[in-house]
Amino acid sequence: MFKALRALFQKSDPKPPQAVHKVQVPKSKPKVAPTRIGELGEHKINIQLDQLPKECRSSSDLLLPNPKSRTGYAQIDHVVISPYCVFVIETKNYNGEIKGGRTDQQWSVSNRYKMYNPMKQNYGHIKAIESLLKDVAIVKYISMISFTMRCRFSIDPELRKIHSDELIVYDVELSEFITRKMLSLRTAAPEPPISTAQAQTIYDYLVQANITDIEIRKLHVDKIKNRS
Repeated sequence: MFKALRALFQKSDPKPPQAVHKVQVPKSKPKVAPTRIGELGEHKINIQLDQLPKECRSSSDLLLPNPKSRTGYAQIDHVVISPYCVFVIETKNYNGEIKGGRTDQQWSVSNRYKMYNPMKQNYGHIKAIESLLKDVAIVKYISMISFTMRCRFSIDPELRKIHSDELIVYDVELSEFITRKMLSLRTAAPEPPISTAQAQTIYDYLVQANITDIEIRKLHVDKIKNRS
């Protein structure tokens, strides 16, 4: 009895405090703003253009009149004038699997998003340039669509072969494909079909026709956004 009472009043030893373990929360990767992504993409393209053969001339961000376009203009990312052809380049900044064929109206990005077939889009750009230069020179046009390395291609394999006049490339291989295409055309026609004087004239025409007015450019972008 006495032992039972003593057990009731006897304080038990306090438990030692348990160590608090901090849970390491993984830091999320900082998101890159779309504008910054665009700047990085442009920087990589500029590096590629700087690596082109010295006989090439390039011009970027051209806004040319195009009566057949819904906006009345064609905005062209890059044009490279070589002795053998004119490369018209459309750049895309997507992330995911790119699916599509030459004749498809729309292509998909990771089966989630749709985009207008970039080959058809660039065809419109080429026709706008062709119309502008019709009294200057008749030249061969090569259509190139450049994607970032954040993409992977599920496309018509012919669009990756150098003999094609329509090419899908990664931005980091743009200069390589242009150089290889020039070599291929040089084999078929050792004498360059575009003289140095003609190349300069083509360049001058494009620069002079380029619309730099900020309001017109903004209106063009607004019309595209409202359409999509």
